[in-house]
Amino acid sequence: MSDIMRMIPFGNLMDWMLVEHGKEGSIFGIRKNKFYKNATGKQIVVCGESISSPIGPAAGPNSQLAQNIIAAYLAGSRFIELKTVQIMDGEELRKAVAKPCINARDEGYNVEWSTELTVQEAFDEYVKAWFAIQVMAKELGISAQRDFAYNMSVGYDLKGIQSPKIDGFIEGLKNASGSGIWKTCSQWLRDNLSKFSNVNASDVDAIESRLCSSITLSTLHGCPPEEIERISRYLFEEKGLHVFVKCNPTLLGYETARDLLDRMGYTYIDFTDHHFKHDLQYSDGVAMFKRLQEFAKERGLEFGLKLTNTFPVNIKNEELPGEQMYMSGRSLFPLTITLASKLSREFGGKLQISYSGGADFFNIDSILNVGIQPISMATTILKPGGYERMKQIAEKAEPYLNGAFRGVDVKALDALAASVFEKRFHKKSARPVGSRKTESRLPLFDCAKAPCQDGGCPINQQVPTYLRLVNEKKYAEAFDVIAMDNSSPAVTGTICDHQCQHVCTRLDYEQPLEIREMKKIAVLNAQDEYIARMQPAKIVSKKKAVVVGAGPAGVGTAFFLRRNGIETTVLERRAEPYGIVKYVIPEFRIGEDMIARDVALAKKAGVQFVFGVDGKIDIEALKKEYDYVVLATGAWKPGESPVKEGRELVRDALSFLEEYKKKKGHVEIGGTVAIIGGGDVAMDCARAAKRAPGVKRSIVVYRRTVAYMPAEPEEKELALHDGVELMELLAPVKYDGKTLLCEKMQLGEKDASGRRGVTGTGEMVPVAADTVIGATGAKVDSEIFGANGIALDAKGRVVVNEENETSVSNVYVAGDCKAGPATVVKGIADAKTVTKSILTKEGLSPDFAVTELVQDLASLYEKKGVLKEAVKDQNDGARCLACDVVCELCCDVCPNRANVLVVVDGKHQIVHLDGMCNECGNCGIFCPHTGDPYKDKVTLFWTEEDFKESTNKGFFRVEGDRYSVRVEDGSVVSWRRGEPGVSLEMAKTLGAVLERYPYYMMNL
Repeated sequence: MSDIMRMIPFGNLMDWMLVEHGKEGSIFGIRKNKFYKNATGKQIVVCGESISSPIGPAAGPNSQLAQNIIAAYLAGSRFIELKTVQIMDGEELRKAVAKPCINARDEGYNVEWSTELTVQEAFDEYVKAWFAIQVMAKELGISAQRDFAYNMSVGYDLKGIQSPKIDGFIEGLKNASGSGIWKTCSQWLRDNLSKFSNVNASDVDAIESRLCSSITLSTLHGCPPEEIERISRYLFEEKGLHVFVKCNPTLLGYETARDLLDRMGYTYIDFTDHHFKHDLQYSDGVAMFKRLQEFAKERGLEFGLKLTNTFPVNIKNEELPGEQMYMSGRSLFPLTITLASKLSREFGGKLQISYSGGADFFNIDSILNVGIQPISMATTILKPGGYERMKQIAEKAEPYLNGAFRGVDVKALDALAASVFEKRFHKKSARPVGSRKTESRLPLFDCAKAPCQDGGCPINQQVPTYLRLVNEKKYAEAFDVIAMDNSSPAVTGTICDHQCQHVCTRLDYEQPLEIREMKKIAVLNAQDEYIARMQPAKIVSKKKAVVVGAGPAGVGTAFFLRRNGIETTVLERRAEPYGIVKYVIPEFRIGEDMIARDVALAKKAGVQFVFGVDGKIDIEALKKEYDYVVLATGAWKPGESPVKEGRELVRDALSFLEEYKKKKGHVEIGGTVAIIGGGDVAMDCARAAKRAPGVKRSIVVYRRTVAYMPAEPEEKELALHDGVELMELLAPVKYDGKTLLCEKMQLGEKDASGRRGVTGTGEMVPVAADTVIGATGAKVDSEIFGANGIALDAKGRVVVNEENETSVSNVYVAGDCKAGPATVVKGIADAKTVTKSILTKEGLSPDFAVTELVQDLASLYEKKGVLKEAVKDQNDGARCLACDVVCELCCDVCPNRANVLVVVDGKHQIVHLDGMCNECGNCGIFCPHTGDPYKDKVTLFWTEEDFKESTNKGFFRVEGDRYSVRVEDGSVVSWRRGEPGVSLEMAKTLGAVLERYPYYMMNL
């Protein structure tokens, strides 16, 4: 592993593209059906150059190497902002850039700077891409003439820009014909015309040597306006270039920026007024821009602004190494579009804007519609789908291609800026969860997985399979798949906390799949029929099991055991099954009809229920009649009182909800109710209280902020929709029957849970309340276990092994009684665990079968890079990417194309190309495993130096068929194909590379 990027020689670059396209139908992983070709013939004109799409990569990671620029072009980019160069470059600059340097998980962050190449290397890469794009566009029928433009980017002061190094770069891009790389590229093409079908010598001759007619000036924070103006005038006067001056969002002013981000939900983004005070001030900027606009006009050149640069913010949560990072993406959009509106108003719409600030599929048409062009982007193409997102964006942009800049529609832009608060996809709330990573370790081979199923769902529900079946309206088949692993499909289809959706890959596109809703659709369309045709399984063992407690965990255990041929009885002290779900969770969350469906499912399976039994449990007595005992008694005991004084006046959440449900909401609790807590139960209490007669105010009091409330995001939203008030940073102290006295808290550092701790301020806040309900957690009645000789730990919890078996042989626990209140689906997971253990003891194989569907790979790849909003019907399943079949997210998101697909014996494997990687870390952000593909996948090395400096498992070709191989245990062996010494998987991977993907293998 090395952060040094190795330049691919032009001949290798061209052969790679030609061979990959011929064999695989792709170029640098961009599939040919994702190649963009302008369908209308319409164009825009930027600085005198006609281009067939108004979009492209912003100066940054996606425009640093030749292959990056080529990939961007193929997918739809036509305005290519080349990565910035400055006098500091190469190794000197690499040492100044912390790694990893990119985190695009939600809003984007980076600690990058200008190009990590030397200026000469950057120049060479830009020339190579210039040639490659034009000949491949002709060869592939994308465009017969050049339909794209380069825009160079330089910084950061006049002295550096006038240095021989940067001056040579600028002059070279103005006319590259005298450069060595120009001659190399031109000569290779002439010598290899036979490799092309649609390119001839005249096409090569027609390639213009002037790569750039425009330049974007990038300056450092705090650069004086006089310096910016001097550089701009120099670029106009001495270089004859059209100039865009890149501006910072700090032009808005601290208060405006802070207010915009807070109103959009980005309250946690931390910054001070430092840069706002020291950067270019608005009034100075406007005056300067007017002078430069006139100066350019006098010389027949164009002047405009690049809006905007990234936004400097403080690193508070270890997003990246260091103390400060630069924000981009959807959180930058409200800042940039507001600044664009303000400046356009100032200039009467006559100021040309090159836009870059949170542009993506959801707003590209709105931005173009007001007359802003061109538009570049970075964050969106650093997310899953990667460069291929460009095609959808380019197609959406095509109707807005209307020639040269004609001015900005100021009123329309003002309206667009004002509407940002209504645009869901730019609000923080559009992504209510953080990382999608699961706990699995990233394996060297066979890493594709669907995180919804593997890591997101405690019962490993076969989510992609049933989503597809529901989408195809094969509801009966879908329900068969669901019921295989789920004993409460109707209940979980209604109130599951759906952690699967929090790790869904589509979360990184736009919205997670409506997985729970799809399950509910299958339930409503097929569960009744499924139950009607059910027959109890044949009893296959003389052994019998008893389950104490008929909550979801107890019913689940009995259902699975009976389905597998074990006679099972459920003992329940109440009159009906399903515990908390039946007696506590309000009907506005789940109706009786859905609970009844799952009760019927268990009964039809042959489960025997005995209700109204004595609550006292005698395990010895039970073991005389049953061979296995499963305790699933729940957690009904009131938790610790949330107040120090007046505890007896605070109502317990479960008892309140049970009374509310029993009396159908007719409870007398006064006009103002305060609920202490921040979980789902607190939200249930608050919503129930709001519905009670006479209640005018229902208030949730929580000691941290709303953002840290453990309640599911949708439960908080529903509570707010119902009119519930959320009061944050208040810790209850005492209650006298009329007033809940709280101490005001302040956030501190993060605790072990990842949440920020709180400390008291000493300030007291009274909250008037006729009723106070404590919803800070219930407890397990551990006396049941102690009385039966079951071992408990220091915290009073049952000691169990991995199979949920207690210290008493053949006695198990499942559900909330194991470790305290949990979710329904976790209770079902316990049921599966216990069932598997008992069946194994009986020499029986569990029937939890996996349903395999034949997947059309082409249709799965077609979905990549395509954003589509969720819908609440069976059609949402069409958005499923089937990540267990095709994942390859690390390939999507790598700007350098350093993670590649290798098919080995029909399986998709990932290989990392060390020479193309600069350790930006972006692939690790999106990998669903705990790991980093650029560190943890089989790696091909192009230099011996890089191989020796790395710890990655992988290969370096020493000479001929001899390789140095770092094998799985980290040792290095010298190896020839066909010899022992490396694992079969490693040998097959190298064999596949050599036979099918030879262009991956280089010695540089």
